[in-house]
Formats: sequence, structure tokens, C-alpha cells
Amino acid sequence: MRLMGKRVIVTGGSTGIGAAVARRFLAEGAKVAVWCRNPSHANNIAVELPDLALVAAVDVADAEGVDRAFAQSLERLGGLDVLICNAGISIRHSFVDIPREDFDRVMRVNVHGVFYVSQLAARHMLKQEQGGAILMTASTSAVTAYRYYADYNASKGALVAMMRSMAIELAPKIRVNAVNPGYTMTPMQEAEYSAEMLDQVNGIIPMKRHARPEEIAALYVYLASDEAGYASGAVFTLDGAESVASGAAYL
Repeated sequence: MRLMGKRVIVTGGSTGIGAAVARRFLAEGAKVAVWCRNPSHANNIAVELPDLALVAAVDVADAEGVDRAFAQSLERLGGLDVLICNAGISIRHSFVDIPREDFDRVMRVNVHGVFYVSQLAARHMLKQEQGGAILMTASTSAVTAYRYYADYNASKGALVAMMRSMAIELAPKIRVNAVNPGYTMTPMQEAEYSAEMLDQVNGIIPMKRHARPEEIAALYVYLASDEAGYASGAVFTLDGAESVASGAAYL
């Protein structure tokens, strides 16, 4: 129960890593509000996790929607101690074929959305005596180039750069860190695979498998807890050694 009494917002919290974080944080004693864009996913997670303080259907790329969801979350939670910026999208294209609207959409969700929510959270946390923690789901794409994901790679690199700036400016009251998951078996990831592609990717990961969302969630528990009180401005990679394996970037 390392998060007993912590008040938490998880964006992108209805499926995959975000849903695993919400489940684990509830089990650790936190009070959790989940945000997601898809109303049907919102309904599903509300049924699965009835102890959630709030499930809000909101697109983090919509600044006005973020403002409304944030105010509603503060009211339900009674404050905010931890923000998990997990909402993100990826769209597979070769670089020369990326539609401009797809590039813009990826950047709005993965970068602008994190900025919108984090700025509101930081302003609130700075007023609190105990401060808080802001955690972001980045990706090994922030440091390792992957074919067909130039927009996604760029967005996650920008997110890490923003995290580092925030960590400097918001210290000592607010800790800011990023998690770089490697290949993780989320619905978004699974939808992009054929059986052959899955075997191929597993073959270049030294651990020979994808991460489970629950394994990523376990790291978030530590980073959100008081045990991580000196961790800020850091990137924590969980990828089964994939990003340091020869040839991993050339799929």
C-alpha cells in the first residue's frame, strides 16, 4: 500500500499500460481518476474498476476539454498528488507518405496533450505544501530510431526534452520523470502485428518477449511513491535490453 491516500490522474487510462497503472494504483491505496478519449473504453474501465473516483471521456489534444476534465478531477479527488501522462497514439507510415494531418494529430496528442495536462497539474501542485509528481509514458522511440514512425519518434523525443526542462524548473516541490517502455503487448501494439511480425520482433528482443503492461505499471508505483523522493529529471527504460541490442533499430 505504498500509495495510500495519493490522489492520481491517469490519462490514456482505459486500456494497455494506462489501465494496468490504474489497477495497480488502486491496489496500492491510491484514489484514481482515469481519462480516455473513447467513450466505450471509458464505460468498460468504469465497469471493471468501480472504485475509480472518476472516468472522464476526454481527448487530451483538446485544450478546453482538458481544462474541464482537470477541474472535475480535482473536485472528485480533492486535490492532486500524482499525474500519469500516458495518453498517446502512433500511426505507421513511411516518412514520405505521412499525411500532414496524421503528423499533426500525433504531435497534438503526444506532445501538446502532455503539455496541457502537465501545466495545469504543475500550477496546482506548486500551491500544495507537499508538491507532487508528474510521470510521462515516453518510449524507446525517444532514443532509438524506428522505421515507419518518424512522427511518433519525434513526439516522444520532444516529450523527454520537455520532461527534463520541467524537472529543473519545478524542483524541489515537483518531481518529473519519464518511462521508456519498449515493445509492450498493449491493444494498440497488438493491432499492428501479424503473427509473423510478432515472432520477428520477439526475436530481436534479448528477453525474447514483449513486456506485460503490469510490468510497466510496477515501475510507475515506485516512481509515484515516496521511496522515489530523489528521482527527478530521469528516463527509466524498461525494454528487455532491446534498445541496446545490435540491429534492433532496423526492423
